Amino acid sequence: MEKSMTLKDLKIGESAVITDVGGTGELRQHFLDMGVIPGAEVTLVKYAPMGDPMELRIHGYELTLRLDDAEQIGVDKEAFKERKKEEKIVGAEASKPDHVESPYLDATNHRHDEHPGLGEGGRFHDRKSEHPLPKGSKLTFALAGNQNSGKTTLFNQLTGSNQHVGNFPGVTVDRKSGVIKGHPETEVTDLPGIYSMSPYSEEEIVSRQYILNEKPTGIINIVDATNIERNLYLTMQLIELDVPMVVALNMMDEVQGNGGSVKVNRMESLLGVPVIPISAAKGEGIEELIDHAIHVAKYQEKPKRLDFCDENDHGGAVHRCLHGIMHLIQDHAKRAEIPLRFAATKLIEGDERITEALHLEQNEKDMIEHIIVQMEEERGLDRSAAIADMRFAFIEKLVSQTVIKPKESKEHERSRRIDRILTGKYTAIPAFIGIMALVFWLTFNVIGAFFQNLIQMGIDALAGALDKGMTAWNVSPVLHSLVIDGVFAGVGSVISFLPIIVTLFFFLSLLEDTGYMARIAFVMDKPLRKIGLSGRSIVPMLVGFGCSVPAVMSSRTLPSDRDRKMTIMLIPFMSCTAKLPIYGFFVAAFFPGKGGLIMVLLYLLGIAVGILTAMISKSTYFKGEAVPFVMELPNYRMPSAKNVLQLMWDKAKDFLQRAFTIIFIASIVVWFLETFSPHFSMVKDSSKSILAIVAGFIAPIFKPLGFGNWRVTTALISGFMAKESVVATLNVLYGTMAALRSSITTGAAAALMVFCLLYTPCVAAIASIRRELGGKWAAFIVVFQCVVAWVCAFIVHGLLHFFA
Repeated sequence: MEKSMTLKDLKIGESAVITDVGGTGELRQHFLDMGVIPGAEVTLVKYAPMGDPMELRIHGYELTLRLDDAEQIGVDKEAFKERKKEEKIVGAEASKPDHVESPYLDATNHRHDEHPGLGEGGRFHDRKSEHPLPKGSKLTFALAGNQNSGKTTLFNQLTGSNQHVGNFPGVTVDRKSGVIKGHPETEVTDLPGIYSMSPYSEEEIVSRQYILNEKPTGIINIVDATNIERNLYLTMQLIELDVPMVVALNMMDEVQGNGGSVKVNRMESLLGVPVIPISAAKGEGIEELIDHAIHVAKYQEKPKRLDFCDENDHGGAVHRCLHGIMHLIQDHAKRAEIPLRFAATKLIEGDERITEALHLEQNEKDMIEHIIVQMEEERGLDRSAAIADMRFAFIEKLVSQTVIKPKESKEHERSRRIDRILTGKYTAIPAFIGIMALVFWLTFNVIGAFFQNLIQMGIDALAGALDKGMTAWNVSPVLHSLVIDGVFAGVGSVISFLPIIVTLFFFLSLLEDTGYMARIAFVMDKPLRKIGLSGRSIVPMLVGFGCSVPAVMSSRTLPSDRDRKMTIMLIPFMSCTAKLPIYGFFVAAFFPGKGGLIMVLLYLLGIAVGILTAMISKSTYFKGEAVPFVMELPNYRMPSAKNVLQLMWDKAKDFLQRAFTIIFIASIVVWFLETFSPHFSMVKDSSKSILAIVAGFIAPIFKPLGFGNWRVTTALISGFMAKESVVATLNVLYGTMAALRSSITTGAAAALMVFCLLYTPCVAAIASIRRELGGKWAAFIVVFQCVVAWVCAFIVHGLLHFFA
């Protein structure tokens, strides 16, 4: 028997029709929600430089898929050829003079329809169904849309600077909310970018639970008009939630610029909700969008249409199934406060969360299963595929009647040209290394370094002025020391990192907004998968070579909790720039003339330990594979200056507000331990301080490593505040390099460098880890890294001692 063809068997440039979609559970549902459904046409565009994953074109957009997943998707090339032949025949018939074209597909009507005004004669604002909210009610909106649809740009246009950032309850996913400009009675919450309302990723669960549990008074659904089929899939599911809603048809300037148009009036009548064409980047149509959104929320005008299944499609199998289940569960859905149509479709898809929430009796579950099995037999598709096909069938009809597309947009053509270099087989890796090297050089050596020096000069000047002033005013020595040695020395040194963080996020925002970040993940997925991560983890790990704080913060973009935790655990092993003074200090003292070699070896050791840790974690605590690499590749676009500046401000504020408190407290604690004796009297000789005594107790732990004395231990403790302070503390405690060289051996110095490379990151990084993962994980990572650092330093010291 001949083996059936799969997506993996296609060659670059070949097209086929999908015949079946394998796999199980949430991953398969995610494939279906992304448009990978039986009957869809798919073209293999290219492979990643390392041969995996692949890039496909389906439903007019680019999608990435791993070869293992592609092997589960059956395709038929001959069916595609037959379909094209039939389309040519139909096209020839349509070109005959006596052929009457559908009025909705009239190519001569190639203009952008004028959009109706607010509340135009009740046409799109259904007065009969209005249930106005009490006067003075707060209008809350959920802003929902696909990734790369311009959602962040629209959110910034709606709220301006009236934003605040928090977390959704129980999770670390960011929750950005804000008041719509000029409307103090409103609040809009920017939900994570999602492709469907299925519980595949944490972001999708968060978005769904927010709408179901928080019950916003309205939904603003942003749709990328240049990729309308992909985006309308989420729109249909949002409409099923039966919440007052408006559709913001974004990037209409691009559609018109490419010679396309959208019949907005017709689209409104087919969807049953107001549709407002906008350009979020240019600020066009925003006021009209706000007017419509406030109107539907204030008067609680729900969607006029919830039913998108054609009762004549394939004998009405899906239609009968849905309506039969809706009739059965009506009372359960009402008690659970879940929209009826939404609950029915999710039951068919096998959504366990919705099934549990409905509290169905066993006989009801059996009846529902019987109805679904009957539908599957009549439809010839499994339950999940049938629902996905129903939605895409409606979208196809809607688009055929309302959208006139150009052959290829300028943005897509430009993206293809750029990708020849940035994702090319031989050019992708060099381009990636070059771009990231430029970003790091500008951040840590030019722009970030310049502003860091300015801030440090300002802090030093202020500290000097205060020092002189407090001395002149005979301020208490304790208070004097607290302000100068505690606050300014501790907090000041960390604040000086702010320009580095802001500059780095500026460049990362540019890479994200242009669409290049998705390409980095595409290129690097295969090597990272070998250690249990996906391609998306590469950016936080690279940022870790600069500074662990922004690296940990940038891990928020990862789609799964498992990948996020694994990535954050590995980040501190990447040698950040703050450790460079330590390496330089010890190289000068113990290994003169070998700086370059030792630096390279230390960086490679950090990477090797990170990889080994990941591989062990993958086989133990983090068992299983990395999240499947199903990701859309957006067109390259010019980044929005407003978005970039807003992100820089958010990150700066987030760092100062959240990390500052912990850093401030830690600074005071370290100052206190360095300044006072066990009898709480100020000491002039640091060897008499509480810190020195504590270090003396800890020092024996480091004796097997060759540096078990209180001075080095004190320096390591101070390095917890900031890695640069290790060198400063050693200089103070030893006075001269000769004293240091007489205190420890060359092997001990090498072991000490390895320990500094791998032991716990600075307090600012720990504060960021605590912010992302919680206190228990932060404590675990501190202990884990200290243990790993001790073991590696012990091995290095033992090897050097043996060979010496």
